Amino acid sequence: MGSISLRNVGVTVAEPLFQNLDLVIADGDRIGLVAGNGGGKSTLLRCLAGQAEPSAGTIIRSRGLKVGFVEQDVPANLLDLPLAEMVRRAIPPADRESQGWRVDLVLDELETPDDLRARPLRALSGGWQRLALLARTWVADPDALLLDEPTNHLDLDKIRLLEGWITSPLRQVPMVIASHDRQFLEACTNRTLFVRPEASRLYAHPYFAARALLADDDQADATRLARDAKEATRLRQSAAALRNVGINSRSDAAQKKSMQMAQRAEALERTLRPQHLARTADIRLASRTTHARVLAAFDDVTVRTPDGRALFRTGKLEVRQQDRIVLLGRNGVGKSQLVALLRRAMADPEAMPGVRVAPTVVLGYLDQQMSQLPPRETPHDFIGGTFRLGDQRTTSLLAGAGFMVDRQRQTIDRLSPGQKARLGLLAIRLAEPNFYLMDEPTNHVDIAGQEQLEAEILAQQATSVLVSHDRSFARAIGTRWLLIEGGKMKELDSPGDLV
Repeated sequence: MGSISLRNVGVTVAEPLFQNLDLVIADGDRIGLVAGNGGGKSTLLRCLAGQAEPSAGTIIRSRGLKVGFVEQDVPANLLDLPLAEMVRRAIPPADRESQGWRVDLVLDELETPDDLRARPLRALSGGWQRLALLARTWVADPDALLLDEPTNHLDLDKIRLLEGWITSPLRQVPMVIASHDRQFLEACTNRTLFVRPEASRLYAHPYFAARALLADDDQADATRLARDAKEATRLRQSAAALRNVGINSRSDAAQKKSMQMAQRAEALERTLRPQHLARTADIRLASRTTHARVLAAFDDVTVRTPDGRALFRTGKLEVRQQDRIVLLGRNGVGKSQLVALLRRAMADPEAMPGVRVAPTVVLGYLDQQMSQLPPRETPHDFIGGTFRLGDQRTTSLLAGAGFMVDRQRQTIDRLSPGQKARLGLLAIRLAEPNFYLMDEPTNHVDIAGQEQLEAEILAQQATSVLVSHDRSFARAIGTRWLLIEGGKMKELDSPGDLV
């Protein structure tokens, strides 16, 4: 096989993303990369792939090592190719005829339907585009595999398929996987690297055990820092007192001893910088009360596609106060269409026969594409104008959500997906809703943000209807479970292995 070795590697873009990183990626390693939005995961993967150079240190690859890199987005020049042809072109031209069987093999492993293989990539769902990129990379027979957010746009069935594919004994090449999906990292990795600006930490464990060890180490660091800070203060005070004694008694020995104490205090103070300086970007929610017991009700409504094709019937359903309903089902069964229908009913109750909405409902809405955000406005104009806030208050709120001042004045269409998600969640907070309607709210939100959102929904006891393929998130907040399958929607006593 081969290996990739990192020695004192760092990348600085205005400020350090990571530094002094020492790491060996070798046979059998499946390393999970964990960091906040903008924390350097994709940058580190590009450095490992040889597509970018670090600001410091060296990366050494075994001679002849072939690195396969599955990025988040499909290159524009591949979008019009049929899926199977796009994969086939990853094989060197001289070998395509003799090695073409490998295309069918990898597509079979990923359970790709025959009718999809001839379709152009741009006509496929985001999930199948992700799997097509993986197939294209694997068919080139890499010696190491780098995956950047591989579960984006995948439903739970496809995520489990991908987990089985990655952990198969057939795939023992070194892998590095950047993901915000905690359950996926737990299932697929055996080492975890927490990428940090000051001192990254590597643990020989999957995500959940590694996260517990990280918390212990961070607490130990905080205890040490508090102890050293107290000792530095004591030394400073003692040095000052001894210096006064030396001056008053004209004792050179006392003054020399005072200088030594001050130097020891200064040396301690130089170590007081925390090893982890969190990039603060709070996610908070705010809810208003309602006396309505039932906030929304469906009377056997037919949910349809935008072009009118029937998908399923809801049956009779009530959404009661403090329900947190998770919609389950494969991609394409109509979960997002039900969310869209409910949103329309809340905007205009008379336009949706069969759907009743309590008059006191105030909606907080978030969808996968952040379509509720005006793309040509700036975050500052959107937040300030929508909620009639002054300039200073708007700037402060956006800063708390992780937007530097220069980002606040850029148009929303130039923001990253993670930044758009945080802006959408800030807007929901300021609306103070009593009903949360969210379609994949954790898409593009980092793990720290997901955990904050979970905690806020639970703390607010927020009535919610949501779609999520993030199993950790769905398990943490769900109180009711609706499965859409076979043209019907039914309530489950528990989600079982569906999440």
